[in-house]
Amino acid sequence: MLDRPALLDEAQRGPDAVAASVAQLTGGAPALVLAPHPDDESLGCGALLAASFAGPGAHVICLTDGGASHLGSPTWPREALSALRRRELEDALSQLGGGAGDLTWLGLPDARTDTVANLGPALAGVIEAARRTGARSLFAPCETDPHCDHEVAASIARAAARMTGLRLFSYPVWSRWHDPGFRGRLGRVREHRLDPGPWRAAKSAAIRCHHSQLGEVIRDAREAFAMTPAFVEMFETGPEIFFEREPR
Repeated sequence: MLDRPALLDEAQRGPDAVAASVAQLTGGAPALVLAPHPDDESLGCGALLAASFAGPGAHVICLTDGGASHLGSPTWPREALSALRRRELEDALSQLGGGAGDLTWLGLPDARTDTVANLGPALAGVIEAARRTGARSLFAPCETDPHCDHEVAASIARAAARMTGLRLFSYPVWSRWHDPGFRGRLGRVREHRLDPGPWRAAKSAAIRCHHSQLGEVIRDAREAFAMTPAFVEMFETGPEIFFEREPR
């Protein structure tokens, strides 16, 4: 039985939401996921990735180094934190059926991608990963997520899809949690919903590999982020949501 966070999330579904299979979303090709930070891949696309790794394969591109989640820690300076978050992401991919070879780490500065003068290399990295994997679909964060790195990742994904013909799907993370009305700002989109089903346990295990983001590692930061239990529960128990812009 769904508890309160999952019930609230389910009640917010769009009126035209449709159930989708992994094959329908990926076209039977490897899934290509663009994550703004280490953990977004597991929260937004964990079931999709687990199913894809069990089939045609998958690849994750992580935009940032994750080094701004805990600021001012004397025991975890930014470089050490970034290295930890990369290891957590690799561990999460292992839980989903992949490995370190299924990761492209772009390593841009966390929380500062909107100040990076030239994002061309990041765009090139997405296009190269699509070419190398044979992906037909790209999964990237929603432009409505209220974080600069999510917004930049969404912009890069739109450019990559235009340049390659990839089918583009957007997955909500923070807008799904904070803003029940965010769908109204997406324009004309189709909402696809993937039931985690047999991949739910793998997705949950992947989310829980991100120990630093669960408040389990760093205790002495001046500014610290931690996912709340209710936030984690919503993504563990609810469907994965992917929006596709309808043709004009």
